[in-house]
Amino acid sequence: MDAFFASVEQRDNPDLRGKPVAVGGSGGRGVVAAASYEARKFGVRSAMPSVTAKRLCPDLIFVKSRFDAYREASGKIREIFLYFTPHVEPLSLDEAYLDVTDDIRGIGSATRIAELIRTRIHEQTGLTASAGVSYNKFIAKLASDQNKPDGLCVIKPGHGAQFVATLPVRRFHGVGPKGAEKMARLGIETGADLAAKDIEFMRANFGSFADYLYRAARGIDLRPVRANRIRKSVGGERTFSDDISSGSALRETMDNIVDIVWERIERSEAKGRTVTLKMKYTDFQIVSRARSLTGNVQDKAEFARIGHELLEEMLPLPMPIRLMGLTLSNLEREGQDERKPDTAQLSLL
Repeated sequence: MDAFFASVEQRDNPDLRGKPVAVGGSGGRGVVAAASYEARKFGVRSAMPSVTAKRLCPDLIFVKSRFDAYREASGKIREIFLYFTPHVEPLSLDEAYLDVTDDIRGIGSATRIAELIRTRIHEQTGLTASAGVSYNKFIAKLASDQNKPDGLCVIKPGHGAQFVATLPVRRFHGVGPKGAEKMARLGIETGADLAAKDIEFMRANFGSFADYLYRAARGIDLRPVRANRIRKSVGGERTFSDDISSGSALRETMDNIVDIVWERIERSEAKGRTVTLKMKYTDFQIVSRARSLTGNVQDKAEFARIGHELLEEMLPLPMPIRLMGLTLSNLEREGQDERKPDTAQLSLL
């Protein structure tokens, strides 16, 4: 979906249409959950502190999030997906992978299916969507971002590597600002530059991340669309443009991440017992700390308290960090009695 939360607000309030809109709190510790395309022209982005967004766009209009409205729209969109295929892997309220290999409606073209889905979404919700059509998830995801907003991009089999070659490495999932800077120092700025490096070079410079980058640069992704994927965690992380180390900056960052992640937790209606703090140092070493409760985390205040306690246990840091993330896991499955502990070991990440 295109700027989903902000677009829902503009749809439901005509006074907001054509104006820069941010969904989220406007206070000193507020965070932008979503920004309209009018706001994005000024550099406003999701997960950005509201004070920064207001500085970039003085006319920015802040509106409080309404997750009931977003969930209602998402439900209608999901029904449209399921009309065309049962193979739907949701990523969030506003994004999903669809496998239309089994053409249950006899339409005969994945591109035509994407066009029909986009048309129905607009007719039934008043919102616009962008689609990427390709032979695997990695390429389809990149293509879906290529012609936003309200766009369609098709990458046919045999053209994936050529498409990836033209893209800046910053577009690759998992490559943040610092990662892109490191690659630039190694002479890597595009997918073509990445594909020119052999696997030994990649592993020497990027460790466990190397195999993913090596395949991605060649347009390879063998992951299937998993319609019944069980969510094991809900979380979020921020990669900083400047490394941070001071206690005050780390605590403020924690507050911002709590705001972002708790909105996702409420959005997905998740309930869980384990909170995990993840940090990546400037030397790319990753450290984490986790705390598990006997019952589910009750509210945002408790989630924030645990996050801050985990942070305080790690202070002072031995070196600055470039990334911080917070995750809720050990999620309660549908039908599971919260009073009965789940002894299965679930992934924390």
